[in-house]
Amino acid sequence: MSKAKEFLESEKSIYSKIYIDITYAINNVSPFLENDILKQRKYVSKLPVLKKYINSIESAENELKKGNFFNVLKQDKVVDLIRDFKNQHSDTLSQFKKCSECKCLNCSADCKFDSCLGCKDNANVIQCDHKKINIVRPDTLLIDLTNNKTGKSDKYLVLAILQDIELDRRYIIIQNSINKEKFILYFYPKISEDDYGEITDPEEFDFIASTFQSIEEI
Repeated sequence: MSKAKEFLESEKSIYSKIYIDITYAINNVSPFLENDILKQRKYVSKLPVLKKYINSIESAENELKKGNFFNVLKQDKVVDLIRDFKNQHSDTLSQFKKCSECKCLNCSADCKFDSCLGCKDNANVIQCDHKKINIVRPDTLLIDLTNNKTGKSDKYLVLAILQDIELDRRYIIIQNSINKEKFILYFYPKISEDDYGEITDPEEFDFIASTFQSIEEI
């Protein structure tokens, strides 16, 4: 099998499964959700991009079948077109992978959480009890914060974002990229720049810490 054919088959296998899972989920939940609520879900509004990518892969496969099997230049050109499309829509296609694994995918509950509106790019909900807490985990999201001890700006990896709808509060768990120290803070998302705050209630802090520890291995 040529490398071009192998690449196309691999991409088609991955994204066709994602497309099937997502379209099945849409059909599953759409009878129970208002249309404007359904459209807020990332995988609904951007589904045409995924469909176009799969169609492009299938067209590329047909092009390879027409030409000489040993025409390396043609194979490279066909694959380059697919890679260009994937690079142009890399954020969207990566998000589809996260959406296909998200706890919200097949959920038709009357959701009080932020859901997709509060989800970071390349992230998904990994746990939700539908009543009090849900947890979003992003992939490699870094933020800059000033270290109160040194007065210098450090980079922190976002490990999780939790929302408590009973208390109407959000929390962020971060890890210093250098010394690996972890922090749990209040999280106040804003349009321009997010804010953070110290948690002073020991019981509240311990609850968020224990909730996070329960999902660290997920």
